[in-house]
Amino acid sequence: MAPPLIQLKDISLTFGGTPLLTGVELSVSAGERVCLIGRNGSGKSTLLRIAAGLVEPDAGSRFVQPGATIRYLPQEPDFGDHKTTLSYVEAGLGPGDDHYQARYLLEQLGLTGEEDPAHVSGGEARRAALARVLAPSPDILLLDEPTNHLDLPTIEWLEAELESRRCALVLISHDRRFLTNLSRSTAWLDRGQIRQIDRGFGAFEAWRDEVLDEEEREQHKLDRKIVNEEHWLRHGVSGRRKRNVKRLGNLFALRDQRRNYRGATGNATLTASEADKSGRLVIEAKNISKAFGDRVIVDGFSTRIQRGDRLGIVGPNGAGKTTLVHLLIGNDPPDSGSVRLGANIEMATLDQHRESLDPKLTLAEALTGGRGDHVMVGDKPKHVIGYMKDFLFAQEQRGTPLEALSGGERGRLMLARALAKPSNLLVLDEPTNDLDLETLDVLEEMLGDYEGTVILISHDRDFLDRVVTSVVVPEGQGRWIEYAGGYSDMLAQRGTDVKRETVKAQATVEEKKEAKVAAPEAAPRRRLSFNEKHALETLPKTIDKLHAEIAKQQKLLDDPNLYSKDRKTFDAASAAIAKAQEELTAAEDRWLELEVLREEIEQA
Repeated sequence: MAPPLIQLKDISLTFGGTPLLTGVELSVSAGERVCLIGRNGSGKSTLLRIAAGLVEPDAGSRFVQPGATIRYLPQEPDFGDHKTTLSYVEAGLGPGDDHYQARYLLEQLGLTGEEDPAHVSGGEARRAALARVLAPSPDILLLDEPTNHLDLPTIEWLEAELESRRCALVLISHDRRFLTNLSRSTAWLDRGQIRQIDRGFGAFEAWRDEVLDEEEREQHKLDRKIVNEEHWLRHGVSGRRKRNVKRLGNLFALRDQRRNYRGATGNATLTASEADKSGRLVIEAKNISKAFGDRVIVDGFSTRIQRGDRLGIVGPNGAGKTTLVHLLIGNDPPDSGSVRLGANIEMATLDQHRESLDPKLTLAEALTGGRGDHVMVGDKPKHVIGYMKDFLFAQEQRGTPLEALSGGERGRLMLARALAKPSNLLVLDEPTNDLDLETLDVLEEMLGDYEGTVILISHDRDFLDRVVTSVVVPEGQGRWIEYAGGYSDMLAQRGTDVKRETVKAQATVEEKKEAKVAAPEAAPRRRLSFNEKHALETLPKTIDKLHAEIAKQQKLLDDPNLYSKDRKTFDAASAAIAKAQEELTAAEDRWLELEVLREEIEQA
């Protein structure tokens, strides 16, 4: 066996209470392709940072083969003081590296190199960071969620690029198809320790289930052994004192073993609050079109969505997926054509822009709306602690500000908020972002059991194959076509040129954007004004305050004797509620108007 390029031995690390890593070992040789699997919060990213030499463990050693080059892709790249994406990528090159590779990779990833890092989108930041780690052609690549914020054409390009390289690879990802296609061995980080098999991710889940089943059997045997020993302690004979003292010591050791056992983390309990059934017809769109200036987003699209359908929408970033959804659900009127919503539609939406929540809010406030200790799940109140546990939050996290949550925790929070609302139509925009594989499984099962209709935007190919019944794809120039089946079925129907055509369509859009920027007579790109940005940021707080004011005045009016005993207070409370409700309606309308405007600007 080839000597390791990088080796971690007996790594231990503790933050506060429970150890995060305990005696972890990981060895990677030249050309190995290892996927690092584990639940959100299990320590995968921390272990990768230790491997990269960025975090010092409490104990253990790190060895790197002399002369071996390592490049690490973090989840959140730090652009420092770089003025362009090109300078950021070139800063990652070594003395003997080819600077042409920096420009080549940026071009392949759809960037010019002139972008200002302070103003790039999440997808553009991820592509620049990928170019930085790929350009030097390192011996070892450590990639933490490389597909986050990437569209399908870029994911497929990255997959092919990594497959063609000879470097060693340690990969963290929630994208099953990506992991299956690239990995050759699997390291499972579970409860502070690593188990490893020399098979790729495709074999992991069956092996993991076998390991957990065997562990459960061993714990059951241990429980029975403790019961038998306790029975002996109560009813056994008192002779042969020395032997009995030893046996009693063994019983105490068994109890310690049972007490110190860390069980596997449970799965989230995802249940959508379902409203009464909608009509059989949910959405009917006839020949709808939408354009922003001279850029056509949707041109003559028609579809008929019936109760129980699961519609997936895929395509490159900027193709107009979110705009198409807003047209279908009636949030945005088409320029031409018509959209008809069926009877009794109750809609719940999950927006991919999680930053829309105030980061200073606590977890409990975000779930309850800042009103009391209960979450309205459907039409029934549920204590916020119980609802938090359904989504794998600990009781101690109740007062945690949202800005301190991990990406996976924010993803579960947004799901919790969306699923609490009674619905028979779920509109989910990138629901899989940052979720671990186990939570993805539960989300798939929930959507399978959901009796309503689902509209889903996703770049996760495996998730689409498991969930949707049809897929809508952009064909360029504003044309969208619906294909029956999942993502793989769509590929089979479109033919083998899908990747090239999709990337070409994306390149055409980018060329149009660049042409508009370069043309001296082109109008400047529309941006939100300072007042609009300020309103978009502050209106959610205003809305929360108005809700609180309405609840406060309503509490006074709930007293049935208030009118007779204190007419003045009754009139004041009634007037205050009327005024607050009027202001609330205006604030919500203004926020929605600005949110739609912001999304249209981002898509343009």
